[in-house]
Parts: sequence; structure tokens; C-alpha cells
Amino acid sequence: MNKKHSQKIVIILLLLVVCRISQAQGLDSVAIDGLVTRSMKAFDVPGIAVGVIKDGKVIHAKGYGVRSLSSMQKMDENTLFGIASNSKAFTTTALGILVDEGKIKWDDKVRDYIPEFKLYNPYVSEEFTIRDLLTHRSGLGLGAGDLMFFPDSADFTLRDVIYNLRFLKQVSGFRSKYDYDNNLYIVAGEVIARVSGKSWDEFIEERIIRPLGMTQSAASFEGLTNKSNVIDAHAPVNGKVQVIERHKSTIDRAAGGIYSNITDLSKWVQTLLNHGKYGDGLSKQLFSAAVQRDQWSPQTIIPVNAPGPYNTHFAAYGLGFGLSDVNGYKQVSHTGGLEGMVTQITMIPELNLGIIVLTNQQEGGAFSCITNQIKDGYFGKTGTDWVTTLSSGRAKSVADAKAMTDKVAADIDLAQRSASKIDMGQFAGKYSDPWLGEVNISMKNGKPWLDSKRSPKLTGELLPYKGNTLVVKWVDRSMDADAFLSFSLDEEGKPYGFTMRAISPLTDFSYDFHDLNFKRMK
Repeated sequence: MNKKHSQKIVIILLLLVVCRISQAQGLDSVAIDGLVTRSMKAFDVPGIAVGVIKDGKVIHAKGYGVRSLSSMQKMDENTLFGIASNSKAFTTTALGILVDEGKIKWDDKVRDYIPEFKLYNPYVSEEFTIRDLLTHRSGLGLGAGDLMFFPDSADFTLRDVIYNLRFLKQVSGFRSKYDYDNNLYIVAGEVIARVSGKSWDEFIEERIIRPLGMTQSAASFEGLTNKSNVIDAHAPVNGKVQVIERHKSTIDRAAGGIYSNITDLSKWVQTLLNHGKYGDGLSKQLFSAAVQRDQWSPQTIIPVNAPGPYNTHFAAYGLGFGLSDVNGYKQVSHTGGLEGMVTQITMIPELNLGIIVLTNQQEGGAFSCITNQIKDGYFGKTGTDWVTTLSSGRAKSVADAKAMTDKVAADIDLAQRSASKIDMGQFAGKYSDPWLGEVNISMKNGKPWLDSKRSPKLTGELLPYKGNTLVVKWVDRSMDADAFLSFSLDEEGKPYGFTMRAISPLTDFSYDFHDLNFKRMK
């Protein structure tokens, strides 16, 4: 190779490096301000907080809009949110700390620590490991059993959750398929408690939150020492976004209980990007690099149907983190959702980049378009307006769902006006499901009504639909979870049981009515 040719190669390489650097500048704060403002309007979100961490520094931390439509107090970088399932990474990190200390191994059997743990068959119960608790490959269906804590009026205890898992039916082979699960993270929290001798809340706060200086955060809403700067939850109710009741369940904290803010979560994300190191000069180590490799390594394959806008070919779930390839980089991320609030944390380790988006309305499109537009800035990608793209897609989904629910409403109206009306009295009685327990169908003020004994928010009027199928219209309209009740008849034509299914395709998967099988009580 001659000298002139080699000089050309060097120049080309330098240009590529310069190009790469110029592409990785990202959006400035003014651009992020405009992006968030548009997102709030497009998705009807009262308040959003955004943090961007790059190369070890917090380069953007800001709140937008209001904490609550009731108080109209302004958001800032210290406003606290329920981060929901972004808590799962704290649970796996807590277990990782116990792994580092030699107190557990990822592949220890769950029954070694919780002997009463039992699933749908003896083999799976015996072979189930701590790793299996964290990787959504149990064989149970999406959100199976979530009605034990969602909506959060239910009175189920941790002991109830562990016991009732045996009644949930498998929908796929053990370790064969990804189906997101919350209840097994609740069990993982109990492993931490039994090994450490401390509750999940105590361990998370003492071993993670306090060491990292996350001084405003807590393992639960109840644990916050200062509640003067906390969001209210919001959701559309009869077409208008308004304040709804805060999620207050205590049993699901290991799956989604933590309250935090941009200021504190930036410290958490920096620790993750620094492979567990923190403190002055990164002199302290929260967890080992080996633990992080396990957390950020594929454990359960997630199907990718098409490469999409980021040319994604592979996706998987690690230990408390979602993993995928985006635009040639490894992405580590997770979302979280509770009633009235949703959040997202995204990291691109090769770019030393972290993006945090916290919202006080249960509309995921807002965090997605903000995160994607910021990512595009660092990728040097242009040409996609994510606010327009995702809001248009959301509008279509909402319109399609409305067409479906309107059709059901029209059929109900027809049944109510029909000359051959359904005898609603025949369905009255007490029914029981093996894990959700008892419900009562009775007449209230002249209307047929369903009441759940153990989950009081599951109360609503029963309406005639078709044949032996009724519709329950829940009193709490923020749930957006009206459901079909399909009754089975005995040989004399009398109802002896029923199953349920959500009507709208937009109903949150944690309303797992399809996992219920009620039988008439004698």
C-alpha cells in the first residue's frame, strides 16, 4: 500500500469518527422543551418529567405541566412519581447483591426458600428457580393473577398470592414462551425477605436507595418522608382526563411499588451505566459487573415481527430489563404502569446514554415519542416526527376500540328493548373462583348487579347482551374494563357458572378476567 493511499484511508476514518461524533449530539434543552409540550398536548397528559444522562452527567432534568389537575401545582425535576414496573430492576439488583454476597444463586430452586411455593404442576413447582421468577417464562399467561392486586381495592395478602398461584392454568410450556408476569416478582420480593431477614421495602431502601443518595425516594408511597411534591394519578373518565384514586396496594411493591423522581433516578441510571459503581470517583460498588452481565443478558426470547424504524432484529428479557438491538446499538429499557401513571427508563450503554420519562396519565404514547425523538438525535436519525406518528396510531386504536364497544352498547340496547327479554333473575346467586374468590349477583335498586367480595372495585351493573352472555358495566369508569360474562347452563337450563372476558382490546392486561372460572356456590 502506498503512502498516498494510506493517507486517504486515515482521512476517511477520521471523517467517519467526526461524523459519528456529530451525530451523537442529541437534542438540546430547547428542543426537548418543545417535544414534551407537543407530546403533552397530543396525548392529553397533565404533567411529564424528563431526564437525560450522557457521559456521566445529567444534561437535562426538568418537569413540565402540573402535578395534578386538582391543585394545578407545577412539576419540576423533584416531583415524585410511582415508577411502577421500573421497580422490577431494583428487585433483581437486590437479588444480585445477595448473589454477590454468596447467599443465593440465580438458579437456586424457589422452594428451597419458600417451601409452600406451588404452581400448576409438581414438576414446574420443584424445578422453578429464582431466575425463572424474573424472566416471564413460567408458562402462565400474560398478567395471570393480577386481579389479586389490580385494581388495588383487593384484600389479598402475600400469603394468599403465593397460595393462589397453584390455581392459575398454564397457557404454554414451562420456559418456552414470553408472557409478562407480576405475581412472580412478588414472590421474588419474598425470597429477598426470607434470605435477608428484612422486608423487601427495608432491603431496597437500606441497600440501594440510601447508598445511592436517592434521598427523596422510597420503596412505596407510604414510605415517602415528604409528600409535598407528588403527582396525582390521572385517566380519561367518560372522555375527559381527571384525577383518579392512587394505587395503594401493598403486596405488589416488589413488582411495582417504588416512588422516585428525575433527580434520584438519574443517580440510579448513572450507577447502571457505570456497571454498579457510584460515589466520589466511582470508588464504591453497589453490585458486581458479573451481576449486571446477567441482568443485561438475554434470558427469554421476545419475538420480533418486523425490523421496524430502528432495524431491530432481536429482542429479549433479561433480569428486570428489556433488551433489544436498535439502530446497531444494544438498548436496555423498561416501562412501568399503574392506574393513572406510566413511566419509561431507556439506556444505550455504548453511547453512555440514559433517558427517563415519567408521566401522570396512563398513556404510554407520550413517553414513547419523547424517548424515541431523543434517541434519534443521538443516532443522527432524521425524518420521523414521533409525536405525529404515535398519536396518529393511538387515535386509530382508540377509534377501532370505540367502534367495537359502541357495537356492544347497541346490542345491549336492542336486548333491553326486545319483546323476549332475558330473565336476569335466573343468574342471581353466589359464585366462586378458585383464586379470586366469591362474587354475588343480586338485585340492587331494581337492577341486576355483580359484587366481588375480595375486590370491592369490581362492582357494577349487569346488562343483557346475547343469549346466556351478559355485560358488566363497572361503577369506576376510569378502569375502562367492562367485560362479558358467559354463563354455562345445566341440563335443566339453569346457570351453574360463568367465565369472563374484557370487551375493549385496550383494556389493561392486568384485568385478567379471562383467567377466571366461576362456579355457583351451593
